[in-house]
Parts: sequence; C-alpha cells; structure tokens
Amino acid sequence: MDLTLLMYIVPSLIMFGCGVYGFITRKNMIAMLISLELMLNSVDINFVVFNRYLFPAQHEGMFFTLFAIAIAAAETAVAIAIIINVYRLAKNVDINQITKMKF
Repeated sequence: MDLTLLMYIVPSLIMFGCGVYGFITRKNMIAMLISLELMLNSVDINFVVFNRYLFPAQHEGMFFTLFAIAIAAAETAVAIAIIINVYRLAKNVDINQITKMKF
C-alpha cells in the first residue's frame, strides 16, 4: 500500500472510530448527531481517496462524495428540527429521559 494512501486512511479510521465511540457513549442527541456527522465525513474521505488511488483519471468518487455531503446536510437539518421539537415538548434532549417520557 502506498504511503500517501495511508496518510489519508489512518486519520479517516481515527475519525470513524471517534464517531462510533461518541455515538455509543453520548446520551445527548446533539452530541450523537455530531458523532454521526463525523462518521459520515470519514466515509466521504474514503470515497475520494480510493477513487483517486484506483481510478486517478476519473472523478466518480468526488461526485459521489459531493452528493453524500448534500444528503448529510439535509439529514442534519431534519435531525436538528426533530431535536428542537423534542426539546420544546420535553424540555430535555437526554436520550434516557426521553424514552421514559410519554407524550
């Protein structure tokens, strides 16, 4: 494996690991959303790196990454809207407290 490829894959792996750890351990919905976005950004880095490594003259990985970033932005907007509505009703964004509540 090429050294320049490892220079991108290792930070991407660390980002993905931090995202998984944050998603599993956090109880706040905003922190979970940030962790999810960290994992999605790590995957986007992998799309671009492997596209440049396997098919250097083609740009499909970069276009797919731009599409994934647009989808992630829309997903984040919807998730934040849901979190705001939950906060308005429950006055709390803690996962454990919200699952115990009955609306």
